This record gives sequence, structure tokens and C-alpha cells, in this order.
Amino acid sequence: MKKIEAVIQPFKLDEVKEALKSIGIDGMTISDVRGHGRQKGHKEVYRGQEYNVDLLPKVKLELVLPDARYEEVLKVLSAAARTGKIGDGKIFVIDVIEAVRIRNDDRGESVL
Repeated sequence: MKKIEAVIQPFKLDEVKEALKSIGIDGMTISDVRGHGRQKGHKEVYRGQEYNVDLLPKVKLELVLPDARYEEVLKVLSAAARTGKIGDGKIFVIDVIEAVRIRNDDRGESVL
């Protein structure tokens, strides 16, 4: 099993969810997060004072998938989240050793 963690632009969330749903991926966890990479934020002026906004709003998606599906999901997710500009985000892939359904103690890919 693989865990995919994707940090994307907030305005791309609906497009990414629809793209994943179209290939049969329904289960995901979504969190509002803040951060920066190469973008380094930007300057804003509020009541005449200039200040740096260095932690930008992002959305983090987390999905756990069978090994056989993760390449397909990577392609669909990255295509849906892409704008071609700095700040589009990152996708991380992590090996998952075990998964347990709490309700009935099922284990492995059957819990997905």
C-alpha cells in the first residue's frame, strides 16, 4: 500500500476531487494548512504598514491506495492540480506497512 500526501493550491481542490472521483478514488482526508517553498510568500500592505506573508494557505490531501493504483493516481492528481506556476505544490509517496479498520479489526488492503 502507498500513502499519497499532496499539498496543493486551495482553488484547485474541487478540480482534484472530481478528477480522483472520476477514476474511482473516493476516500481521502483533506486539511487546510499553511506553508511556503520556493514561493517564499509575498508582501502586503494593511493600514499603511507593509508586512510579509510568508506562510501561504494550501490544502493537504492524504490518500492510502493499493500499490497497483498509485501511479495512475499520481498522474491524475498532478494533472488536475497543475497551473504551471510556482506554488502548485508537491506530492509525496510513502510506503504503508499496515492498515487496520477499527470497527472490526480488518487488516491490509481490504480496509481501503
